[in-house]
Amino acid sequence: MEGTVKAELADEGTRIDGRRERSRSSHKRIVAAMMDLIEGGDLMPSAARVAEEAGVGLRTVFRHFDDMDSLYREISRIVTDRIWPVITAPYEAPDWRANVRDLTHRRARVFEMMLPFRLAANIKRYQSPFLMGQYAQVVTMERDLVLRLLPAEVRGDRYRVEALCAALSFQNWRAIRQDQGLSVEDSGAVVAHMVAALIRD
Repeated sequence: MEGTVKAELADEGTRIDGRRERSRSSHKRIVAAMMDLIEGGDLMPSAARVAEEAGVGLRTVFRHFDDMDSLYREISRIVTDRIWPVITAPYEAPDWRANVRDLTHRRARVFEMMLPFRLAANIKRYQSPFLMGQYAQVVTMERDLVLRLLPAEVRGDRYRVEALCAALSFQNWRAIRQDQGLSVEDSGAVVAHMVAALIRD
């Protein structure tokens, strides 16, 4: 009798573990599908399209993510993990201009990695408190990362600071890449040219 009970409990535990594993697998597939669709140019994939791409039912998508905001939150975490090492790497040059040039090259790498996801978020952010709040945080962080590299006498030059922040903004990168249709390499060169003019004595 005792052996039978133990066997039943073991079977039940195996079934629960199996369900959990399937749930984790579905979760990963849904997130990967959403990211693949966005990177592939579908900046507004529907839940149904995500379900199709992931090979799961529509109800499975909503079971893992109560709404699309939850899905965007998960994607934001993954994208942040990708770019964070580039953003937080220390600046080692003793000259502030060299460090700003370093930041310029980093921005080109980071913005290009983020491009499809930022475009998708921009489309949805007016309907999403999470994305709107995240947008404000990212813009503030981008500005702060520029300011901390500038000496006091430069920070006191308001128009120069604003011009630098504009040149090194994602919106500027988006305009050069999309509206002007430049390649990644040419876009990086254009931004570097703008920044060089602004940090010149």
